[in-house]
Amino acid sequence: MTTIALFGAGGKIGARIATLLNQDQRYRTLCVEAGEAGIARLRGMGFEPVAADDAIGQAEAVILAVPDRLIGQIASEIVPKLNSRTVVIILDAAAPHSGILPPREDIAYFVTHPCHPPLFNDETEPDARRDHFGGIAKQHVVCALMQGPEEAYTLGEELARIMFAPVMNTYRLTVEQIAILEPALSETLALTLVSVLREGLDEAVRRGVPEDAARAFLMGHLNIELAIFFGYLDVDVSDGAKLAVQRAMDQIIQLGWQQIFEPASIMQEVRAIVDIAPHA
Repeated sequence: MTTIALFGAGGKIGARIATLLNQDQRYRTLCVEAGEAGIARLRGMGFEPVAADDAIGQAEAVILAVPDRLIGQIASEIVPKLNSRTVVIILDAAAPHSGILPPREDIAYFVTHPCHPPLFNDETEPDARRDHFGGIAKQHVVCALMQGPEEAYTLGEELARIMFAPVMNTYRLTVEQIAILEPALSETLALTLVSVLREGLDEAVRRGVPEDAARAFLMGHLNIELAIFFGYLDVDVSDGAKLAVQRAMDQIIQLGWQQIFEPASIMQEVRAIVDIAPHA
């Protein structure tokens, strides 16, 4: 049986992880929580919180289910106390990629993050079709071994499959590649464009289109357009639509937007996420 110290166990994701790990007889989970609300939540779920130092002394793996801005502080407190060969699991690439994790050669750092249930899927149950985050619907997961032996990756991947279950594929990447996916691709680019789509819907409504009609029209067209551009439909958009895109591209999209994927830009973003001052 592998002993896991779960920091942030009383938070939303931490409570879910605690529940799932508790159902697997291969693991013994020690729940660590500092907040009063989190402690109350854990006790309401039937878990008794464990003091941080007690958990650290017994842990073969540590999961940091805490906000990005706290990872550096918490890691600096616990990493020097860890037993040799302990696997530290971080649920986002921002802190590892930013360089904020304390160096220690005899432990492993493993990074994992869920892809969330795909837009185009084969879910048939109503609850699964409405699950946008994962936990009911199937999803993929990305994983990276930042440092440590291969067995640390094996353990990290096993835990990722439990934490983000049900899981289809796990994709092994580098920490740098996960940072390209988030924040650069999924947040800096995709979330920004989605926010513009929302503003466009609001503008159509402001100009007199009934909101229900505008929403229905946009959601339906997005369904087709995404399916075409990402290869789920073997058809092409019309010539008129292609011309509309060409005419609008210079007006809507700034030339050179791809610079958001440059290493310096990604580093600036992840350092902001973990609350490192720009001059640091």
